[in-house]
Amino acid sequence: MIVELCERFGFTGALAHAAERAWQRVETLDYPAQRAVTMNVLEAFLEEGIGQSDLAGSSGYGYDDAARAAYESLLRRLFGAERALARLTIASGTHAIALALRACVPRGGTLLTISGRPYDTLRNAICDAPDSLADLGGFAYREIALRPDGTIDSDAVEREMHSIERGAIFVQRSRGYATRPSLPIAELERAFASLRALRGDLPILVDNCYGELVEEREPTHVGADLVMGSLIKNLGGALAPTGGYCIGRSDLVERVAATLYAPGLSDALGPTLGFGKAFIQGLFQAPSIVEASLRTLDFAAALFSELGYRVDPAPGARRTDIVQAIALGNRERVLQFARGLQSVLPIDARFRPEPGAVPGYRDPVVMSGGAFISGATIELSCDAPLREPYELYLQGGVNAIHGYLGALAAARAILE
Repeated sequence: MIVELCERFGFTGALAHAAERAWQRVETLDYPAQRAVTMNVLEAFLEEGIGQSDLAGSSGYGYDDAARAAYESLLRRLFGAERALARLTIASGTHAIALALRACVPRGGTLLTISGRPYDTLRNAICDAPDSLADLGGFAYREIALRPDGTIDSDAVEREMHSIERGAIFVQRSRGYATRPSLPIAELERAFASLRALRGDLPILVDNCYGELVEEREPTHVGADLVMGSLIKNLGGALAPTGGYCIGRSDLVERVAATLYAPGLSDALGPTLGFGKAFIQGLFQAPSIVEASLRTLDFAAALFSELGYRVDPAPGARRTDIVQAIALGNRERVLQFARGLQSVLPIDARFRPEPGAVPGYRDPVVMSGGAFISGATIELSCDAPLREPYELYLQGGVNAIHGYLGALAAARAILE
């Protein structure tokens, strides 16, 4: 396959040889977690018993929207949770997280982040921006760095929790724009068990973006009280047009619904506007698309490793999200990677990515994105803040062969 790609699209010389060596490293990789995830999704669908009439949407207030009810019930089953809120009116993962924090962190309490500094836009929203969540919600904010090995520092968490009277615990599962590894479910399970032994009264809130359906279990299966994320990433299966979700304990989801709409209205509002079929079908095909993303990222990791760059995760390593970090070392390589990738994306392939200011980021950011759903990072994309150590983040890939082509095009742009 890789030889054919190289011949068809003109990748020659050292790059072609590196691609062949990379392919030998990943060609036989197996993804057993994806088989388990697929079975979980199939089981949820069969238990739910979706009917043709359940695909119908609504407009206006959205009372009794059948598609919304069926979709949220599917998510509840899949996440092993009491309740799910998944709405078009939640515009992004960051929006979903902000709603959850506003709803679940009590005034006068403390929000304790135990996974290090959150990614730029989220930390900005929590405590750095004027009228931040902490300011408006009247709560204090503290954060605890991960250990050098990338695990949660339970000793530091225990020391900090003794001084907290009330509040909430927050965990960012994916790496964001940081050089630390993403957190696997097994690590969350260990940390949450320790937290429960100390304080059973503090809800545990998890930013689940990029991690859905990558491992057999979700954070709600190992003790998280609420998980939040975007519907145009993993769960959307490249079909969901927009939206975000909060899934977990019924009382916490109720608070989020009251914050999103109005106290007393609960989750009765929210039309799907005819997009319910896209959400439900997207979830059905999501496991296969997540696997295509993982295959894409493993090949990219192997290719850039062969070319002498540091990559994380390593090719073939167990993954917990759909993000591949590649340390390129300088600004120009980051820009060339982004431009090379853009040149083979299905939409806007003739565009040339340029760095620019993005709200919430202190450094210029360069992004490549030619997605059918704007911003849907389950589709092949990359982005990077232009700062040391000039690490770039490759995401997604709904078609593995296209993902391999994207990695090759990005590498060629750097080599040339």
